[in-house]
Amino acid sequence: MNLTIDILSFINSHSEKDFEPYYLYDINIIRQNCRKFQNIPYQNKEIHFASMANVNPNFLQIVKEEKVKVFVNSTMHLQSVQQAGFRKSEIIFTSSALSEKTMKFVESCEVQINLDSLKQLELWQKLFPEKSVGIRVNIGDEVKPFSTRAGFFIGKESRLGFNMQDINMIKDKSKIKGLHLYVGTDVFDINYFIDCYKELIKIASFFPNLEYLNFGGGFGVSENGKQKFDFPEYYLRVTNLMNEVSEKYGKSMKLIVEPGRIIGGEAGYFVCNVTDIKRRENKRLIGLNASTVQFTRPLIYPGTAKHPAIIIRNGNILDSQQKYNSTVYGCSTYSRDIFSEAVNLPELEIGDIIVFGIAGSYLASSYCQFLGFPKPDEYFL
Repeated sequence: MNLTIDILSFINSHSEKDFEPYYLYDINIIRQNCRKFQNIPYQNKEIHFASMANVNPNFLQIVKEEKVKVFVNSTMHLQSVQQAGFRKSEIIFTSSALSEKTMKFVESCEVQINLDSLKQLELWQKLFPEKSVGIRVNIGDEVKPFSTRAGFFIGKESRLGFNMQDINMIKDKSKIKGLHLYVGTDVFDINYFIDCYKELIKIASFFPNLEYLNFGGGFGVSENGKQKFDFPEYYLRVTNLMNEVSEKYGKSMKLIVEPGRIIGGEAGYFVCNVTDIKRRENKRLIGLNASTVQFTRPLIYPGTAKHPAIIIRNGNILDSQQKYNSTVYGCSTYSRDIFSEAVNLPELEIGDIIVFGIAGSYLASSYCQFLGFPKPDEYFL
């Protein structure tokens, strides 16, 4: 992880003594990541940012300026993206277990909706018998599912989507206009993506009036900076695949992808302060003026959510060869308020600034009030 001169300068000017923790985003990186997906050569495509990753209005505005549309999975986020200026044609809504009230509300917004189950489809067709709709598909175990820190998204272990038994029970398949898939989270294996996409394409043959294939997201973000998603390989293979599909169906099939964490993950930093240090026989315990309810991935994924850290002291990045086994913890009495364990850090001092990286997605957006700490401010540079 590196800090640009501008980012370092901002942190030094906004981190006076006893400052409150905050998020900082590099706008240029957000824009660059949006453009990487816009550069997919296949022409008939839509890129929809998964707004669960970051629903800050400023973040959404940047995405909108880059001609990227949005994907939401709740009415609250639906209203947030509407307020940010996204048109109904630019919004996809996919969720599960919708109540009749929620389904009616989403339909009234005239956005694209993908349903998650046979019962949900039956309710939709009862309420709106003339309206076509998309469905979320569970491709089963035809491709061995990846188990991710967020669980399974396909296969028999996943709760999500229509399986083949459900699909066979759909009475009127002509009213299904799109198929939606989500293969996992933080996936780097292009073969896995393509194998899953091919299974979805096989299922597409059941539906005569398809307009789109939505391959979802799951694009990998490295937490140690050592691995990068292979965009050139992905461009080539997904474009070739969609060209084959379009040729087979005799029309241009729309491709939809829904990148989330990859759009803003590397663009974000969480800045906080060392306020306590305990020395034990074989490690240092480093206390911060922040809690994991403000920086939630370590709370949601204890032990597996890793975020690189840079130390700033007296305005300069601390570069020390000598490292110590350290645990970094939050400012509450909750025993699991742990940012990171068994990490090698230099000898720290109270007042040092810690900057956590890969902090632009699924962090500020998942803040919770559990321990009673305020939502951190967010700045865009």
